[in-house]
Amino acid sequence: MAKQDSVSKVHLNSFDDLFETDESREDLKRERLMEIPISLIHDFPDHPYKVKDDENMFELVESIKTRGLIQPVLVRPLDDGTYEMVSGHRRKRAFELANIEKIPARVQELTMDEAILSMVDSNLQRDEILPSEKAFAFKMRLEAMNRQAGRPKKENLTPVESNSSKLRTNEILAEEVGESREQIRRYIRLTNLIPELLDLVDEKQIAMRPAVEISYFTPEAQMWLFEAIEFADATPSHAQTLRMRKFAEQGRLSKDVIDTIMDEEKPNQKEKSPFRDNRISKAIPASVPKEKQCEYVLKAIDYYNRVQQRRREREAR
Repeated sequence: MAKQDSVSKVHLNSFDDLFETDESREDLKRERLMEIPISLIHDFPDHPYKVKDDENMFELVESIKTRGLIQPVLVRPLDDGTYEMVSGHRRKRAFELANIEKIPARVQELTMDEAILSMVDSNLQRDEILPSEKAFAFKMRLEAMNRQAGRPKKENLTPVESNSSKLRTNEILAEEVGESREQIRRYIRLTNLIPELLDLVDEKQIAMRPAVEISYFTPEAQMWLFEAIEFADATPSHAQTLRMRKFAEQGRLSKDVIDTIMDEEKPNQKEKSPFRDNRISKAIPASVPKEKQCEYVLKAIDYYNRVQQRRREREAR
């Protein structure tokens, strides 16, 4: 009876499953070129590349309208009949902006890890890649490589020896992308930054080495630093972030400590506003020099008080 129960639990999708061969399974993995409704294509979960409606995007839209799509997107089929984008998020967005309902696509059966490796590799060929994009792309790729090596890791920075070579996964990745292992480690550390600071790295306002030191701060301390950066109108030097990190390791990094360190004069520091509340600074016209902002605010307050006094005198009559 137990034998019959175990047989009854075997699930076959179709009669053909009884005769499926290695060759037929390989056929499923081969690419198929199709035109797919955009509404059926989902974005890859947590894909690291930014899609912006900027000038380059609108140039791509015009190119697609006049010449069509030169390179089809790559998708993988999902069990519910829809598809997941592997490579081509910008092209998909351009088709949406161009109001074109279907997009040429290469359809290929891929596991999640295979899709991650393909997605990262295809996008790393772009001419311009933001540090944040590299950071999350390298992290995703290294984690996928670790899983494929046969020993999943909770900590993505711990490399695993590849089954196919004596090299560790981080060494293989370094060779494939043309970066040193240490540089890849630095990029992956950036994924620990709060979005506000990571944007400053993308905008080249914070350099890589200071950004790596900041990545060891708690999110709360990082927000304190971001507020201090806004007030000082300058970013911390590498030496300053090293000192802050030392305070953090000692459990002594506070808002006051960050403010004190950021108040130090640096070559890249612009003249600071005398007001810590950014609402005040933003209300002052840009034409008013920093050294005259206090005088401007005092005159504005004096004028407001005189107007209020005249109003009260009129009401008292």
